[in-house]
Amino acid sequence: MLGIVKNGQGEYIEAITLLEKSLKIFQKYRPPNHPDLAISYVSHGLIYDNMSEYPKALSYYEKALEIWQNTLPSNHSDLGTSYNNIGRLHHNMENYPKALSYYEKALDIWQKTLPSNHPDLATSYNNIGFLYDNMGEYSKALSYYQKVMKIQQKVLPPYHPALATSYNNIGILYYKMGDYSKALSYYEKALDVRQKILSPNHVSFAISYNNIGILYGDMGEYSKALSYYEKTLEIRQKTLLPNHSDLATSYSNIGFMYDKMGNYSKALLFYEKALEIQEKTLPSNHSDLATSDNNIGLVYYKMGDYSKALSYHEKALNIRQKTLPSNHPDFAQSYNNIAAVYSNIRENSKALLYYEKALEIRERTFPPNHPDLATSYNNIGLVYYDMNDCSKALSCYQKALKIIEKTLPLNHPDLATFYNNVGLVYIELGKYSKSLSYHEKAVEIREKALPLNHPDLATSYNNI
Repeated sequence: MLGIVKNGQGEYIEAITLLEKSLKIFQKYRPPNHPDLAISYVSHGLIYDNMSEYPKALSYYEKALEIWQNTLPSNHSDLGTSYNNIGRLHHNMENYPKALSYYEKALDIWQKTLPSNHPDLATSYNNIGFLYDNMGEYSKALSYYQKVMKIQQKVLPPYHPALATSYNNIGILYYKMGDYSKALSYYEKALDVRQKILSPNHVSFAISYNNIGILYGDMGEYSKALSYYEKTLEIRQKTLLPNHSDLATSYSNIGFMYDKMGNYSKALLFYEKALEIQEKTLPSNHSDLATSDNNIGLVYYKMGDYSKALSYHEKALNIRQKTLPSNHPDFAQSYNNIAAVYSNIRENSKALLYYEKALEIRERTFPPNHPDLATSYNNIGLVYYDMNDCSKALSCYQKALKIIEKTLPLNHPDLATFYNNVGLVYIELGKYSKSLSYHEKAVEIREKALPLNHPDLATSYNNI
């Protein structure tokens, strides 16, 4: 019992020492399948789990499971708990197929034995939803998160922190699916709950501010996004240890805004702060390292250092190939960015190959009006334009523009990029009045949305 108390106080080494003493007694005086041994193994597993020593935790959870399987009925709730714990460990280690298998075993037991609104069912749905989210299967993830929310709305007070978490999770999925208005609605629901029940510097506010910042960034409102990201960073610096992963996330997000605003030196500074934390705290094949490598690669690409850009993008792709399913949207990002480098060094056949790989994944995983599909069509158009195949380039640009005009705000800087590209093709086709019309649309947006010294604004003036 004292070992469990020490675990709850975060004194993990003392907890392990005490539990080891009790385990030796149980092993000496209890039969090998005695419940006391299983409980001791679970307690050991929980401590190693809290210490992020997942292989050790898994070993103890599996010992407990073996006892429960030999002594309990097949639908006993303790078996469900064991399956869930093992699933969560595989999830943390990014072993997604095994995680799903164990989560589903736990859910099967709880659906048969618990009332339909039981909190353990909500936990099970939430775990499976989070797993599908990590696997890039967003519609499945949304289905499970909505089940969680329905249970919570029935059994919890309207301003319970768990509801804020559910609203936030659903908002994230709508964001990933490109439905920004629904995403913002759920983020604001989460923030409303938190403002009513939490102190101003509570870490949960950082989650809300961060997600709203991401959304405004994608909507092209960079100053708003940067403001929310800075609020997030301020809270995290006050409440977290200096190498905490959430600080890395904040540095990365602020870097991304400076990247979007054309301040590449500041962007690189913040991205490198993020990577420095991640390299100290994460396994070498962790997906967050791939994200940071990808971001740094993008900045070097924009600064014209293509060899460094390609090196970082290949690092990101190498990590993703080891850890993610083959149709995960992050592969599309890697293929897209490698293609962009090849395009700029005029290796058009390689560029086209990688852009088409990116498009193939996005067509399988995203709804037909998702902005990333527009990005793929636009990029393939760029390659055809460089290959002087203006008819194919125009066709791709028009597909992209059709999507982007439906999904982005009228003054979004990315919309200006699409207008600019169509304008360039019309110049090559000798249709100068049409070209001027599109370039004027581009410069009108950029004057409203970008800093006066942004390089894209200079490009627009030059094109006109």
